[in-house]
Amino acid sequence: MRLALATLLLTLLVVLLGAFTRLVDAGLGCPDWPGCYGFLGVPMSEGKQNLALERFPDAPLEVAKGWFEMVHRYFAGALGLAILGLAVLALRRPQMPRRLPLLLLAVVITQAMFGMWTVTLKLWPQVVTLHLLGGMTTLALVFLLCLRLSGRFPAAPGIPRGLRRLGLAALILAVLQIALGGWVSSNYAAVACLDFPTCQGQWWPTADFANGFHLTQDVGPNYLGGLLYNDARTAIHLTHRLGALLLSLVLLALAFSLWRRGLRGLAGLLLMALAAQLAIGIAMVLLHMPLSLAVAHNGGAAALLLALVLVNYRLRPMQASGQPVRTPPLHAIRPEIQP
Repeated sequence: MRLALATLLLTLLVVLLGAFTRLVDAGLGCPDWPGCYGFLGVPMSEGKQNLALERFPDAPLEVAKGWFEMVHRYFAGALGLAILGLAVLALRRPQMPRRLPLLLLAVVITQAMFGMWTVTLKLWPQVVTLHLLGGMTTLALVFLLCLRLSGRFPAAPGIPRGLRRLGLAALILAVLQIALGGWVSSNYAAVACLDFPTCQGQWWPTADFANGFHLTQDVGPNYLGGLLYNDARTAIHLTHRLGALLLSLVLLALAFSLWRRGLRGLAGLLLMALAAQLAIGIAMVLLHMPLSLAVAHNGGAAALLLALVLVNYRLRPMQASGQPVRTPPLHAIRPEIQP
């Protein structure tokens, strides 16, 4: 359980570091992968920097951005080892869930590939967005593993099928909204609207949705800074705002339903996560996208995702016997899994 909790915290840190790296335009701080200009770390000496320039003449070294990128890679590598450890433990100890740790291992290997493609395809928006979704998927799955190992959150009794469907719909919408947020970031569309609730002083400015969501575009030479015109970026930003409105309405309905069912703690947690994320998002626009708030917005998305994972975990179906479907509590299996 301790390893799972440590992995959860490490995953959250990696997600935030990834957001920071992307937001300070350090995604290509090292033009190769997994090293940096052919070295294990950022070249610091004059000789190594001259060699780096010879190797990558079209990618001048910026030491700070290189370290931002490499620190993210170091922590991501540590996360991969932690998840590998969980998978090994799951195979060695039959009391632990097996499929979830093995699924996590497959996801983190895929994430490593997307990390490589993010660099080799020079921040192609499709890959950057999928890389973000992979990080959030890893976070959600590690949290789910922690919930199963703890055994402290049984399925709530008497939950109607309609409420479970509403919870699942909210989770799916949240994932789609996170994908939209990744598309906003990877196409540098956050600054397309710097006023709220209007955009460019209008309720519906000129927007090019066809080019904004042209998902089959060719891989470009370099997507740092974005390649779309302002109308296309405006379309992406507007869609993200509309998605936030739709998700908020669904979450409010879900929170109200949870409150009526007596699950007031879950309802309150959901409302707090939603309110914080909306406040951060609005403040980002009004304050013209400060870095601290932009990173916090990614953290808020992660918090909202985890809250919805917890909600759906509590709303899961009961067994035919009427008992909650759950993993045995950790204290019940701890004596058997000690080395």
